Amino acid sequence: MAANTIDEVILQLEQLIEECIDTNSRIGFFASLYYKVTVRVKEGILNNEFEDGARMERLDVFFANRYLEAVQQWKAKKPTSGPWASAFSGTKKPTVILLQQLLLGMNAHINYDLGIAAVDAAAGQDIQSLHKDFISINTIIGSLTFEVTNAISRISPLLSLVGMHANNGESILIQFSISNARDGAWSFAEELAGKTGEERAACLAARDQSITKLADALKSPKGFVKITTFIIFLFEWKSPRKIIRVLYDYKKKFFHYNKKAA
Repeated sequence: MAANTIDEVILQLEQLIEECIDTNSRIGFFASLYYKVTVRVKEGILNNEFEDGARMERLDVFFANRYLEAVQQWKAKKPTSGPWASAFSGTKKPTVILLQQLLLGMNAHINYDLGIAAVDAAAGQDIQSLHKDFISINTIIGSLTFEVTNAISRISPLLSLVGMHANNGESILIQFSISNARDGAWSFAEELAGKTGEERAACLAARDQSITKLADALKSPKGFVKITTFIIFLFEWKSPRKIIRVLYDYKKKFFHYNKKAA
């Protein structure tokens, strides 16, 4: 069932992550990261960090439901968006390293889902009214970067090798930026706003196609980056269950602390 509140989103993410631990599913990698961001958004709402807390919760719920629905579609072998189909297929391939799997999830959810969620959450109002709170999410994600990077570095000890190719302009894996993705998502929201019927469908189809191409490039890097990711894979932890627990344990403590504070 679709979530109606941010607490319901958090509960459904907890249930998904626990299921992924039980089934040893790599889908739990992105779910664990997304859980942490969602809990931090809830904290921001409670602390009045947003211009309009109720509106931010509405946007968060619209946004999260797109991910949760995509997971259920994939598990039921039903069609889902191209970006999510590419991301979920990557979870079936052990040689797609943790960093790639997280980026594939962010690519689908930020580059494709976020713009749609923003337009739907605006519900016919001027999309520009959401812009300030939309941008403030960047600060939240930035505040979590250090902890998430430390956790990933434990799991993938040679991940720093990716930086060797930072000047490789052809590597989407290296160049992927959350900030740039969110800027692109806002531009897409502006483009989609006001469109209905066939015009909206055509806009969504074009975006689906372009973001799916990005996903495929993230999943299958070429040249030296391909060699480097394989070396990283050799030394990366192999147990999905163990990886999810490292990504998720702190989040559970973080959530229950803020739940009590509320």
